[in-house]
Amino acid sequence: MDKRKSIDAHLVGRNKDTGSTASQIYYLTHQILKLSSHLESHSEDYSSRRGLRKLLGKRKRLLIYLSNDNTALYAKVVKTLGIRGLKGR
Repeated sequence: MDKRKSIDAHLVGRNKDTGSTASQIYYLTHQILKLSSHLESHSEDYSSRRGLRKLLGKRKRLLIYLSNDNTALYAKVVKTLGIRGLKGR
């Protein structure tokens, strides 16, 4: 629980809401990284591959929402997590 609070404080700034868009993007990114490393060694695990595609889609939808809602926070989240931004945004 302390990890979530520190992440939210870092990304959002003292906001303890773990359901915020920035927090959700952070946790999805770490799940995506874990699944990607799993799929490197288990390339024929199709159910995990499907789960990875679902997580990527969910993160993309959240990034679109965040870019429309709060552009400054969107830029900060993308820079902090080291992920590519959305095309044309």
